Amino acid sequence: EDCLHELFEAQVERTPGAVALTCDGQALTYFDLNAQANRLAHRLRGLGVGPDVLVGLCLERSNEIVIALLAILKAGGAYLPIDLAYPAERLAFMLADAQAPVLLTQRKLAETLPATTAKVLYVEEVLAEPAQAGEEMNPLPVAEPDHLAYVIYTSGTTGKPKGSLITHRNVVRLFTATVPWYGFNERDVWTLFHSCAFDFSVWEIWGALLYGG
Repeated sequence: EDCLHELFEAQVERTPGAVALTCDGQALTYFDLNAQANRLAHRLRGLGVGPDVLVGLCLERSNEIVIALLAILKAGGAYLPIDLAYPAERLAFMLADAQAPVLLTQRKLAETLPATTAKVLYVEEVLAEPAQAGEEMNPLPVAEPDHLAYVIYTSGTTGKPKGSLITHRNVVRLFTATVPWYGFNERDVWTLFHSCAFDFSVWEIWGALLYGG
């Protein structure tokens, strides 16, 4: 009966000083990851992001991918991962088909993305700004378990790509159903091997963050 980000926030309370994420020698604790995601989430709320509102996510492989993903969920929205390795025609189709009103990216990537009417936020610039009062606190929850967590497009091998709509409840059930098999815990170290635009990345991200790994 909880959303993914709420379960993550509960883990933050349990192990705030534990390392949650590391990339290129830069590590973030659960507390720091949560605080940075909250700052971005409050900004997204201000742009109208809420339940079942899609936010495009296009970032280079970095800690900011997970910060941004968490921020979208905390704002109440759902993330639409965009992989720049895809052909330009596929990217343009996805952006037009999904009609996401907001896009999170990096300024250096902006010129490589198809034209969009979405409001664009540059993640690194938002996080570089001084935090305002209350911005690092968890936003008040607005999403419920049956709201969307993400939309990932199929490969389109049988026609046009189609967006698969996945709710928080779907993902939480994946892990609660498999705990007896794998015994997830805080000693686990997971590699985010896959692109966030491929659904196996969901297993890799939440297998760590829901259990203190």
